[in-house]
Amino acid sequence: MKIAFIGGGNMAGALIGGLTGKGFAAADIRVVEITPEARERLKSRFGVAVYEDAAPAVAGAAVVVLAVKPQQLYPVVKQLAPLLDGQLVLSIAAGVRASDISRWLGDYPKVARAMPNTPSMVSAGISGLFAMPGLSEAERREAQSILDAVGMTLWLHDESQMDAVTAVSGSGPAYVFYYMQALQEAAQELGFSSEEARTLALETFVGACKLAADSGEDFALLRAKVTSKGGTTERAILSKEAAGVKAAIIAGVKAAHARSAELAEELGKAE
Repeated sequence: MKIAFIGGGNMAGALIGGLTGKGFAAADIRVVEITPEARERLKSRFGVAVYEDAAPAVAGAAVVVLAVKPQQLYPVVKQLAPLLDGQLVLSIAAGVRASDISRWLGDYPKVARAMPNTPSMVSAGISGLFAMPGLSEAERREAQSILDAVGMTLWLHDESQMDAVTAVSGSGPAYVFYYMQALQEAAQELGFSSEEARTLALETFVGACKLAADSGEDFALLRAKVTSKGGTTERAILSKEAAGVKAAIIAGVKAAHARSAELAEELGKAE
């Protein structure tokens, strides 16, 4: 399977690194990138073929991965349309619906859309993946194999679920870093240095996530096991509940969900 990436930014680099790290041949990967410095970096780092023009990269490819910024996607797709010859088109551009990409390509049927998140850059991501009905089972497997190279993949039955994936896991790392930042600042206010506070916050998250992943237990049960009656953790949890922290987190995710739907409408208006 030959893959052509349109765009060579961070997420494309993460996917290419994941694929080559799992034994995918660099010779079967082509990248279209307009910036000379980025082309040189990709060639040097991964040993892949790099192009300024899409035509030679797309020719003979089985999959074309759209990895440009959402605002750049419409003109890129329009330029791509005459070059396609039955390839699977996989978009990782946030906020742009597969149905709109298909329409821009002249109702092209073989379009899939994925929403990876930034932990994919360290092969620890999770991606939502949706395929239009025109994809065969083999093409669905091809799409999944690309995303599986950088973490887990969750298939979506309806594209509207992509807004929820964006709100929960796409934006989710920022929520985690926000809480980690607050925990670090709290530790500093209690007398630790910035570096010590960062270590305490970071390793607490790393350890808690590993415990949750290894145990498979419900998050509420894991929290209860740490929360002794009348103890320090209970006092902290009661303080957070009184401040509406959990409700604010849920409200924030719902706000992100609404914005994702708005962006899909805005970006899909291109003709």
